[in-house]
Amino acid sequence: MSYKENYEEWRTSEYFDERTRQELDALSHDPDEIYDRFYKYLEFGTGGLRGILGAGTNRMNIYTVRLATQGVANYILSQNKQKQGVAIAFDSRMMSREFAREAALCFNANGIKTYSFDILKPTPELSFAVIQLKCIAGIVITASHNPKEYNGYKVYWEDGAQITSPIDQNIMEAVSGIKSWKEVKTMPFEAAVNSGLYHIIDSEIDDQYVAAVKNQRLYPDLDKNILENLKVVYTPLHGTGNIPINRILKESGFTNVYVVEEQREPDGLFSTVASPNPEEESACELALNDAKKVDADIVIATDPDADRLGAYVKDNRSGDYIRFNGNMLGVLIAEYIMQGNICAKNKLANPIILKTIVTTNMINGIARQYGVCLKEVLTGFKYIGEQIKFFEKEKTYDFLFGFEESYGCLLGTYTRDKDACVAALIVCEMAAFYKSMHKTLWDIMLELYDKYGYYKESLVTCRLDSKEKADMIYDKMNALRSNMPEYIGNFKVTAMRDYFNQVRISECGDITPLHLPKSNVLYFELEHDFWCCVRFSGTEAKIKYYYGVKGISLEDADTKLEELTSVFDLAHMEI
Repeated sequence: MSYKENYEEWRTSEYFDERTRQELDALSHDPDEIYDRFYKYLEFGTGGLRGILGAGTNRMNIYTVRLATQGVANYILSQNKQKQGVAIAFDSRMMSREFAREAALCFNANGIKTYSFDILKPTPELSFAVIQLKCIAGIVITASHNPKEYNGYKVYWEDGAQITSPIDQNIMEAVSGIKSWKEVKTMPFEAAVNSGLYHIIDSEIDDQYVAAVKNQRLYPDLDKNILENLKVVYTPLHGTGNIPINRILKESGFTNVYVVEEQREPDGLFSTVASPNPEEESACELALNDAKKVDADIVIATDPDADRLGAYVKDNRSGDYIRFNGNMLGVLIAEYIMQGNICAKNKLANPIILKTIVTTNMINGIARQYGVCLKEVLTGFKYIGEQIKFFEKEKTYDFLFGFEESYGCLLGTYTRDKDACVAALIVCEMAAFYKSMHKTLWDIMLELYDKYGYYKESLVTCRLDSKEKADMIYDKMNALRSNMPEYIGNFKVTAMRDYFNQVRISECGDITPLHLPKSNVLYFELEHDFWCCVRFSGTEAKIKYYYGVKGISLEDADTKLEELTSVFDLAHMEI
């Protein structure tokens, strides 16, 4: 059907509820909005759905959620795995609770049991629940750190990690194979409960999850005076983190935790911030104000589904609060756990650290220093979760730690996704541990720079607001594949990794295979341990440029990073 026919069907058919029809009636004089809502179906990608809330095929609503769920259900039924059931969680976003129930009732109408949290929970706890309940799949309703207009739908598989190939492709095909709304099933809530298909997850899972997080501490027997001496300001940014993180910190001995009052309660409008993203300094403004009032040692912030952690650390020399990005937190945690000999404590015979290809190279030196294997995966924490499954199945490595530049990390294997709850606990423990030595986390970070090199990284995201612009970037990437440049600006290219063709080409022309899944990514290795990378976003119409340098000082690294950023931009490069 054309977009106009789709619009008329949604506006007039009794299949769609009265509220939906009224919303669409009000758009009758706005052809551009009608087109945007109906020119395509909201794409079910490799991780699920993400889109703007509203009525229409290209929006997040109960109907597109049901459609996606029917596709997942069809795939589960095709694998004869329906008896294992599906775990379902949701965050604080608008319509999250409603979407979670609609997903459950669609599964139930297909004869698949569901186990639903009845209040909002962090995404990593959903992953934990899938493992503990031995479910075939998990669904979490969240749009992570996107603005308030968005919501999303993530799919997990029985190992607790987000779906990867070939399961993601199979589910995508199952969703796209649905040709009529008549194929999408649902049932009344009362009937689902009475039939024994709809179950509520009890608080025992909360207790088990909290215990598993607390079990990741390196020094659980630290003197309580050391823990109580640390002042922490925490903001959940109106999301799911408040209850679990406060509980975890309190039970671990941290009693000086100040929660930002204005951002304590769940709020799908995220009324105090432009975007609930701990990567953005503006989101932490209230927390930083509170930190100055109470003279806090650290500030921590979590996104709405509590899988990403942002942090600020007080510099006692200047009194300023230094922002720690995901790379800095990752290397700080890695050095801390390695220095504390966690491998011996946890009896890890063959430990391994995982990082994504766009995460800092500073971790390479740390892994070498402690003789620990390091492996790279594609961008996206689901690939780290996938590797844990492989290690356990093949009995090769013992997973120690994994992190990515976009503020996500994981210790332990109790969950298979990044977890801001465990990150918050470890960051607080580190801060208390080093404070007892009269050092701040910034002091330790400076020591790491001095020990391993002054690594700095940045990310620039550009929206592809037209098909022409996307095609131009795509063509330029293909041109680079065919003709590897000798220089990018004044930076000599030593090798190019083409993850689409799965090869690495050296400056001498030597070609070696890359043993990672196919992805439209180009990564340029530059001299002096510099690098740059370009990739299409997997969830939005965006192109992302990543940059990394190594300097002889912070100022030198900043200068080199600015120079590299200025010369690597496909929209303006002559190729």
